[in-house]
Amino acid sequence: MLEKIIAVVGPTASGKTALAIEIAKEFNGEVVSCDSMQIYKHMDIGTAKPTIEEQQQVKHHMIDIVEPYENYSVAEFTKRARECIDDVVARGKVPIVAGGTGLYFDSIVENIVFPDIPNDPKFREEMIEMADLCGNQVVHDLLAQKDPQAAAKIHPNNLRRVIRALEICHVTGRTFTAVNADSKREPIYDTLIFGLDIDREFLYDRINNRVDQMLAEGLLEEVQGLRDMGIDRDTTAMQAIGYKEFLEFLDGRATYYEAVDKIKMESRRYAKRQLTWFRRNSGINWVEPKDREELGKIFEKCFTFLK
Repeated sequence: MLEKIIAVVGPTASGKTALAIEIAKEFNGEVVSCDSMQIYKHMDIGTAKPTIEEQQQVKHHMIDIVEPYENYSVAEFTKRARECIDDVVARGKVPIVAGGTGLYFDSIVENIVFPDIPNDPKFREEMIEMADLCGNQVVHDLLAQKDPQAAAKIHPNNLRRVIRALEICHVTGRTFTAVNADSKREPIYDTLIFGLDIDREFLYDRINNRVDQMLAEGLLEEVQGLRDMGIDRDTTAMQAIGYKEFLEFLDGRATYYEAVDKIKMESRRYAKRQLTWFRRNSGINWVEPKDREELGKIFEKCFTFLK
């Protein structure tokens, strides 16, 4: 019999943390974060980590586990997240997986086994040089020619993932999509998934307000602090929304207000991509917990699922 877990997914600023905490409090659970950026230490404001007060209400896992200069792969994340889930279950509690990073979520719950594909440093250097000379879009176009499905899922500005997908095509002679398809195994969890379904205009307002709140809390100072620590702008951590835009400001390549506008725009675009990713999953129960009555209905589904 598969272990039962509950999951809360959705776009940025939709209220995933709040709902996950409510479910965890009601059903003796602990939250396992499924966010590709909240794993990094010293990056609290821009990644919208659960507050100290929220983490005191319910135990959280997979937050502040690596330094921002480290590159942490999906395979490493998946292995450690599953260990956290197994530990929560072993202690008689309910794991609540919560986050908006679709690839990481799918890797955990769909039991993806990552093949050991060797790197090709020379090929990577060539792709990086191409991006530097011609722009990220040209490298992304190359991926679109070789693997249209992968290109449709990976944003052109996520250069590291674009290059890795091309590298896998180059090394294996197969598409990145085909390699991923072969990596899926039988599920190891029985998962009840809730997706936050928020009105698009309301969601965008929440995103803009959240960015304003981050600014008030010291996002620029947080980015400056990472820069002072010597964190390279090319690390995965510094590619996060809010960090790369303010690095452009600190480098004199954008004004403060241009950087802020770009953070809001990129956050809205990211939310749209997140929704597109999760909409493909027919197993998600889309909810909008706008009041206690709606929350009660969610609790009823959890109770029926867990009994």
